[in-house]
This record gives sequence, structure tokens and C-alpha cells, in this order.
Amino acid sequence: MSILIGKETRVLVQGITGKEGNYHAQQCMRYSQEFAGGGGAVVAGVTPGKGGGKLDGALEKVPVFDTVAQAVAATGANASLIFVPPPFAADAIVESVDAGVPFVVCITEGIPVRDMVYVKRHMQGSPAVLIGPNCPGVITPGGCKMGIMPGHIHKEGSIGVISKSGTLTYEVVAQLTAQGLGQTTCVGIGGDPIIGTMYIDLLRRFQEDPATEAIIMIGEIGGSAEQDAARWAKKNVTKPMVGFIAGQTAPKGRRMGHAGAIISGGEGTAAEKMRVMAECGIRVTQSPAEMGLTMARALGRA
Repeated sequence: MSILIGKETRVLVQGITGKEGNYHAQQCMRYSQEFAGGGGAVVAGVTPGKGGGKLDGALEKVPVFDTVAQAVAATGANASLIFVPPPFAADAIVESVDAGVPFVVCITEGIPVRDMVYVKRHMQGSPAVLIGPNCPGVITPGGCKMGIMPGHIHKEGSIGVISKSGTLTYEVVAQLTAQGLGQTTCVGIGGDPIIGTMYIDLLRRFQEDPATEAIIMIGEIGGSAEQDAARWAKKNVTKPMVGFIAGQTAPKGRRMGHAGAIISGGEGTAAEKMRVMAECGIRVTQSPAEMGLTMARALGRA
């Protein structure tokens, strides 16, 4: 099993005729063909004003529509992957939600905070799940790839991965695979101040997933999401957990990489987050080079 996506997922790509959208849609389709037996495929593209257009390469049989509602009605798409420029990305998310798409991944970086406030309010009461924005996406190895991650480094297995950092997601996956530890699902939640799904919801899903044996959670400086998740996990997660926080040497008041990665008022430091995680029973590693090894040791396999 897995969480969020699998071979049954039917992906539509918003912005599929743009340079980035087309390239990564091609990669997602190739992953479906090479690693998932055709499951988790891209079944539609959406670009307003370009409905009926033709694509090439791995997408040559994928139809293009003007609206998400048209794509869902014609293809049965049940997940949306968004590569729309920042000024229009919030509207793209809302369009998918309003069309009844239950799962939405937004890769776009640089969406104005005010636009995401609107999206969050619009989604209140909606059953739709949003991952991102400003994230690498989600992958279930051997099932479905919805994002920009290098698919070939992933391996089917029993470790759930949650991370704010795209680069560290790839790093921990490579380390886990090198340790012989495959993954159930890997989720990059994004590093913006306002994002869709947070740690706790994903921890709950991994805890309920019988195929997930253990969980690794990667955070970064700024805010208190990691501390809140650690305290929640202490009460609700029975599976082994490993944690890492990026930004251990970051100076106060300087944003590091993601828009939400900033130590403000002396709060949200890496040291504070790691202390709380350790107090809550999570095995915390100080070095990003030992994330996979720490998980292997937690499972008694190293």
C-alpha cells in the first residue's frame, strides 16, 4: 500500500504546454511506463486557449483541454499536477478543487502569500488534499510519480518520507535505497509560509498505512510545525521515526532558501526543533549524511 497516490491515480497536468510543465509531464509519463507498468499515468493536460492541441514524445496520446472540468469529464482524471506561473497558480489550484479533483500537487514557486491565503480560505470544508506549493511533489515508488523528483533513485519498500526540502528529499531517498530500505510514499510538502498539507496529516496517514514500517521527517528552521508534529507523534505514532532539521548554522533574521525558513524573534531554531523532536522519542541525526544510516539503525538493520 501507500498513501495519497498509486497505480490507480489518473493525472492531469495544468500548464502542460509550457516548457516546465511539458518536460516534467513527459518524465512522469515515462516513469509510469518504465516503473509502474502503465499505472499512475498522465491522462490529460490543461492549458486555457490551447484545448485540442497536440503533444509529442511520451505524451503524444494525451489530450489537451481548455479547462480542468472538461479534462475530468473526458478522462476521469483524479489528480492534478500544477506547473502554472505564479500569478495564475492560485486560480489553477482553485479550478481543480472546484472541478472535484480530490488530490492536487502544486510545484510552482513564488506564489504571493495573499493568493495562498485566498486558496486556504477557499478550500475550507473541501475534502480535496493540496500538496505544496513550492514543492518537489509526491511519489509512490512503483506506483505513480507526480513531481520533479528523479524517479529512478526510489525503491518500493516500507519507509514513509515527509520533507520540507526538495533536495534533502532526494538525498534521504538515495541514502535509504543504498541501505536497502525502500519507500512507501515520499512527500515534499513545500517550504512556503502557507502550504496545503502539513506534517501531522501525513503522519496520521503513514501511521494508518499498514505497509509503512517507519517514518522519516525532515524539517527546516522557522515556525513551529516540526515541534507541533513531534508532540503529536509522541501521542499518536507507534512506528519508529527519524528526524533531521536543516539550517543548523543559519543566523537569526536571515531567510535561508525557502520563504518560510527564517528564525524570527529567536524562535524556530534548528536546535530548538531537534531538542523537542528528541524529547518526543524521534531519533534525531545532526548530519544530513547519516539520515539513511540512522533509519537503518532504528530498525536494527545496521
